[in-house]
Amino acid sequence: MLERVQAALPALPPAEQRVAKLVLADARSFASLPVGELADRAHVSKPTVVRFCRSVGYDGLADFKLKLAGTVNEGVPFVHRAVDEDDKPGDIVVKVIDNAVSAMLAYRNHAAAAAFERAIEALAAACRNGRRIDFYGVGNSGIVAQDAQHKFFRLGVMATAVSDGHVQVMSATMLQPGDCAVIISNSGRSRDLLDAAEIARRKGATTIVITASGSPLAHSATGAQQILLAADHPEDYDRYSPMVSRLLHLVIIDILTTGVALRLGSELRPMLAEIKRNLRAKRYARAE
Repeated sequence: MLERVQAALPALPPAEQRVAKLVLADARSFASLPVGELADRAHVSKPTVVRFCRSVGYDGLADFKLKLAGTVNEGVPFVHRAVDEDDKPGDIVVKVIDNAVSAMLAYRNHAAAAAFERAIEALAAACRNGRRIDFYGVGNSGIVAQDAQHKFFRLGVMATAVSDGHVQVMSATMLQPGDCAVIISNSGRSRDLLDAAEIARRKGATTIVITASGSPLAHSATGAQQILLAADHPEDYDRYSPMVSRLLHLVIIDILTTGVALRLGSELRPMLAEIKRNLRAKRYARAE
């Protein structure tokens, strides 16, 4: 809701802009104060407060305040940050998709191209030289690690996905210079992944960290052989089932896979063509 109000701000009349700025300045108070107090604080009339609520797409002040309270209280716990208890299926479709699209566009506009360049180059070099590439993740991030392993496996790469903390420690201990460890974490606070990252660094491997920029795991990626691909999003990792974060991590893996495939170029295409031919017979029944 706050993003919607911010986006609508330039198009609002001056009086309604003052109401919008009041919302953005203290959304929690706006959701609880009576209309008279809101009008006084924004230096507008009571009808202007109601008109503002309708201008940004709500039925009136009561509807706006109800939805705003849900927003500032972080939505419906453990379900989704964008939805409300009384949403109809059609509303859920729109909100969940808009939430994901918004996060993807925000990431597109702020992604660090230089970090992706370094990560793709390190992974491509590991592929060319027959080195190991390990993907580490736990929980939902472990599922992303498996997807990454599958995508790199299709490129003919020696890639492994590890989601068990003990096996991660053993795997990281066997890494060597020239190998890559890709560490995926929504929160960046998993003890298992922090331990695996530290071991991989000590062994001289390149570590590529996909996590929130302010997390302990991100702060550990500071050396010459450490690469941070910051994956920031509006999802609260402590409260919600991860949806946007998982999609964002999968997109990052797709970017890395595509970049590596392009770097490998002509040496990769004959093998991909052969795999395609061998798989074609298993996909469709032949027409009579």
